[in-house]
Amino acid sequence: MNKFIGAHVSSSGGVFNAPMNAIEIGAKAFALFTKNQRQWKSKPLDSKIIDKFNKNMEISQIDKNMVLPHDSYLINLGHPEQENRDKSLNAFIDEVERVDLLGLNKLNFHPGSHLKKISEEESLTFVAELMNRTLEKTKNVSLVIENTAGQGSNLGYRFEHLAFIIDKIEDKSRVGVCIDTCHTFASGYDLRTEETYQETMKKFDEIVGFKYLQGVHLNDAKSEFQSRVDRHHSIGQGNIGLDFFKFLMNDERFNNIPLILETINPDIWADEIKLLYSLQK
Repeated sequence: MNKFIGAHVSSSGGVFNAPMNAIEIGAKAFALFTKNQRQWKSKPLDSKIIDKFNKNMEISQIDKNMVLPHDSYLINLGHPEQENRDKSLNAFIDEVERVDLLGLNKLNFHPGSHLKKISEEESLTFVAELMNRTLEKTKNVSLVIENTAGQGSNLGYRFEHLAFIIDKIEDKSRVGVCIDTCHTFASGYDLRTEETYQETMKKFDEIVGFKYLQGVHLNDAKSEFQSRVDRHHSIGQGNIGLDFFKFLMNDERFNNIPLILETINPDIWADEIKLLYSLQK
C-alpha cells in the first residue's frame, strides 16, 4: 500500500524548519503554514528562505507532492461583504504565490462562511468566483477545498457544497478536495462500521468524485456524530474509533496522497504514525 502519513508540523522560525520537524516524527508527508496564519500580511519569501526550504526537503526525502500547505484562517472567500471578500482574495492569491515559490503544488483551505447574512448558495457562489479569479492570476498550484464540520455559519459540511463549488470552477485541472475525518463524522457522515464507511465513501464518490481527492486530515473526534462541532481527538481515542482508520489504511483510494494528522497531542504524532501503518494488512 502506498500510504504517505505525516502531520501538520510547525514552521516556527521559518518555513524551512517544517521538513525537519516532519522527519523527526517519521513522517512521509506533512502540512504547514507558509506564513503566520493569524496575520493578514507576512514578509515575502526571499531566495535564501526558499533555498533553505529546498535543501531541507532534499534532506527529508519527502516528495513535494506529499506536502499540503494550509492557508490563513482569516481568509473567507464566501464573505457577504465585498470589501472583506476583496481582502480575502488578495490574501488568498498571496498564499498561492508563496506555495508556488516553494515549488509545492497544493493549497488547502476551508471554503468560508456566510456569517448568517446571505444564503449558503450565494456564499458558495462567491467562493467559486474568487477561486476562478485566483486560478486566472496564478499558476501550478491546485486549490484544495476542505470539508468542514459545519460549525457556526461554515460552508462545506455537505459533500454537495464541495460539488457545487467544483461545478463552477473553470479550470478543473487545478481544483481538489481534502477530506477531514473528524469534520466528516461531526457533519453527519458515519464512518464507524465497515458498512457505514463504505456508504459514506460511495456518497463522496457519487457527489464529488475520488478523482478530486488530493489529501486527507486524519483525526478522531471528541465531538459527537452529527453535532456539527469541530473537536479533534487522538487516533482511536475519540467517537470515530480505531476501526475506521483500519478501513482507510487498507483502502487503495487513499494511496499516493498526503494523509495528515491534526490530532490534539503532537507529543504522540510519531506513535500515531506507527500505529496507522501497523493497521495495514
